[in-house]
Amino acid sequence: MSLDWIYWAISWILLKWHSAWDALGVGTALGTSWDWILAIVFLVVTLRVVLFPVFVKQIKSQRAMQALQPQVKALQDKHKGDRETLQKEMMELYRKEKANPLMGCLPMFLQIPVFIGLFHVLRRLDPAKNPELYGWTSEQFSSAVKATLFTAPIPGKFGSSADELTRLGVNSGTTVKIIAGVLVLIMMVTTYLTSRQMILKTGWAEDPQQKMIQRLMLYGIPISLLVSGAIFPIGVIIYWVTNNLFTLGQQQWVLRKFPPPPMANTGSSRTGGSSTAASRRNGTATKSPVQPAKGGLLGRRKPAAETEPAKPVIDGKALAPKPGAKPANPKKGGGAKPPAGGAKPPTAKPPAKRQG
Repeated sequence: MSLDWIYWAISWILLKWHSAWDALGVGTALGTSWDWILAIVFLVVTLRVVLFPVFVKQIKSQRAMQALQPQVKALQDKHKGDRETLQKEMMELYRKEKANPLMGCLPMFLQIPVFIGLFHVLRRLDPAKNPELYGWTSEQFSSAVKATLFTAPIPGKFGSSADELTRLGVNSGTTVKIIAGVLVLIMMVTTYLTSRQMILKTGWAEDPQQKMIQRLMLYGIPISLLVSGAIFPIGVIIYWVTNNLFTLGQQQWVLRKFPPPPMANTGSSRTGGSSTAASRRNGTATKSPVQPAKGGLLGRRKPAAETEPAKPVIDGKALAPKPGAKPANPKKGGGAKPPAGGAKPPTAKPPAKRQG
């Protein structure tokens, strides 16, 4: 399958933004071709605006997955050790509740073709290649080849060979390696922060498949960039960093405006004791979930927060007989406590011994 349509689309958006900034008089300053840098930045903005509805669906899917976490946990406990049955039950649960565990990765998957397209377009910014391709003119191609970020050419890479740097008009590759190396580190950090931000707000998934995806995005992708970043052109790294910063801001806005629902399995065990104690001090204790009693009459349930009633303090004076009243006969009433105040309790005959 040919990807030329992606290369044409990326080139068209990039050239349109460059023409716009060039028309506004944005030029070169501090060794940086700001018209081309801003063209790459606003390529990201264009993409994120187009994908915003998909991002909203991603948030809704994550909310649905959070709401299902208690049921997922119950299935895990029920089918512990039977992974095949567990997967079937969870797939049936997702189908019934119309939740898709892969929806959280959809925006990232949709951005992969854009990344591939930009990577291909910037890699061909070489004077030895055909300039008039994917709608570029010779003038635009020559301007992009000479575009720089702090004197480092944006088609250059950390792993560029001496011949490649010579064709780009660079005498020493030290500056290119420094700029590219710093950008790769920033790319790794921002990629980690985007995943960490979402996980801290929504919590770790109970579903093993979802949890594996979370770990891959949090640790696996940033570590892989340490190696793959060496072959990325500086312009591609600028795109990646800008996309991460945009994602951080977008996620922060969405999480503040639509906070995730509180989950029973995230943080409740750590904060439950302190919140209960605080509510008791403030006199605002709430009812706790009903738990089965270990004993009790007919196995009846009682609230977990209720404590056993304290034994009443016996007032001896209140139990003392009134003046003139006959003392209780232990045979009839049985179990009367001796009166206080030194009064002599009535004597009872010992019970007759049983024969045989």
